[in-house]
Amino acid sequence: MRTALSIAGSDSCGGAGIQADIKTMTANGVYAMTAVTALTAQNTTGVSDIMESTPDFLASQLDRVFTDIFPDAVKIGMVSSSGLISTIADKLTQYKARNIVLDPVMVATSGARLISSEAVETLCARLIPLADVITPNIPEAEVLAEMKITSEEDMERAAGLILAKYGCAVLLKGGHSISDANDLLCTKEGSHWLRGRRIDNPNTHGTGCTLSSAIAANLAKGFSLYESAERAKAYISGALAAMLDLGKGSGPMNHAFDINSRFTAEK
Repeated sequence: MRTALSIAGSDSCGGAGIQADIKTMTANGVYAMTAVTALTAQNTTGVSDIMESTPDFLASQLDRVFTDIFPDAVKIGMVSSSGLISTIADKLTQYKARNIVLDPVMVATSGARLISSEAVETLCARLIPLADVITPNIPEAEVLAEMKITSEEDMERAAGLILAKYGCAVLLKGGHSISDANDLLCTKEGSHWLRGRRIDNPNTHGTGCTLSSAIAANLAKGFSLYESAERAKAYISGALAAMLDLGKGSGPMNHAFDINSRFTAEK
């Protein structure tokens, strides 16, 4: 069985972070492992508390995974401090990790900064160059490409600039304000639009985590990057279309929408 490692924070309500990654990887047919960067107290209405792992404890988690069950792919989610980012970069380099998918969580879709400027600098200098593919949203791509993005043409230019600067492929998520449900995959071989239909579902908590984890799972199984991105996009569309409605805020998707098992049957 192929394996994938999620390096991310824990989401106590289960819709994003480590929990979403485990569900996604399992649903996409790989064995999921984790290295937890932080514990959060949160639900569908917001985050109330965060407790970070120390760099030493994160390093110990990564050592235990890589020296026993070497992952076929690695997904990296939100990491909020320079020390943790540097630790991840050191360990991925030490163990020659492969199929690295980085969700560069820096800026919310609203434009709000989620991590410090110092952490952004470390992420750009140490971690992004190690990734095989990164999955920024529009505001994050604007930071990385140092340009404003207001059209599909801007998306193509920004993705090309990021590829040239960091050497990694880019899956630039369109977002409703620019390209609706259309994403752009930019690689050294060229650019491809991944067209999709907008699903009118307000419960989108964890979509970024889910997309990057699904890409990692499919890379772990041997699919090409383009195939992995297409399959991940189809999976997330199915999870959204299932219209799960939990919680008082922006709720989670149904990661298990396509799992059919006698053990899932209700009484």
